[in-house]
Amino acid sequence: MIDTPTTRRTLLAASAVGAVAAAAPGPIPIIDSHFHLYDPTRPQGSPFPFTPNAPPFLPKHFRESAIPVGVVGGIKVEASPWVEDNLWVLMMIESEPMITGMIGNLDPLKPEFREYLDRYRKNKLFLGIRYGNVWPVHDMVAAIDRPELIENMKAFAATGLTLEVANPRVDLTRATLRLLDKVPDLRVVMGHQQALGIPAEAAVRKQYTADLEELRKRKVYVKMSGLYRSKTAVAGSAPDPNDYKPVADFLWDIFGEDYLIFAGRNKAVIEILRSYFQAKSPAAAEKYFWKNSIPAFRWIRRDPWQPQL
Repeated sequence: MIDTPTTRRTLLAASAVGAVAAAAPGPIPIIDSHFHLYDPTRPQGSPFPFTPNAPPFLPKHFRESAIPVGVVGGIKVEASPWVEDNLWVLMMIESEPMITGMIGNLDPLKPEFREYLDRYRKNKLFLGIRYGNVWPVHDMVAAIDRPELIENMKAFAATGLTLEVANPRVDLTRATLRLLDKVPDLRVVMGHQQALGIPAEAAVRKQYTADLEELRKRKVYVKMSGLYRSKTAVAGSAPDPNDYKPVADFLWDIFGEDYLIFAGRNKAVIEILRSYFQAKSPAAAEKYFWKNSIPAFRWIRRDPWQPQL
């Protein structure tokens, strides 16, 4: 066969299709609801990741890491506090249909918040914003009683976009409830809630559990993704299902099959969570791995491999 650019593109396309078919996890496709894009080699650099000399992670890298583990689509979550990076991401993901949209960064305490919100929400790939415990200037616990936050969140709720509460803590979980008291129409996703584990102190655990149960009543979604690992887990060791099960059970008992969402591309963790949810029921596994992410984020199917309700 003659080696030409056209031939190489044809072979690469055929290989990609074959890889998807080979990696497809039976009847259940997977949507990764949380990953980051960044390029520290840009002239202006990048505020994320914090690791020195980190290589870029761009849409092509997401595709390359997703296909082998059966992930058919993903939602990019903004990790940069620079407002102009919202546009940088939207321009990049426009040409990558595996990426179904992004959760952006707009500071609801800024006077220009609504101007930027009106600008970005016109793009169908802009699915919402991330706020909570992220970057030094984003502290929802400290800001929860500020009038400008509440007024801007009311305007945000009217758009139908999703608020992702970033990097939950016990006090941030309580602040999310207070925000919903003031803005009940908000659609909320709690990001990586499992990272807290189960509080050891009985009084804290009781209040935290009650707050999560109230969030469930208000139809808040929760990302149960990387999963908590106990302090006895050996760094670098293979994931142990028994190590993860207590926190998985804790969240399942509160949120059940309708409000838990998957995120990640770690093959070993995917296998653990697939077994966990399949044991509940095939329907619960489908909801967790992709169906619940649709009402949570209202992402739009862009690729033939992506499922639809």
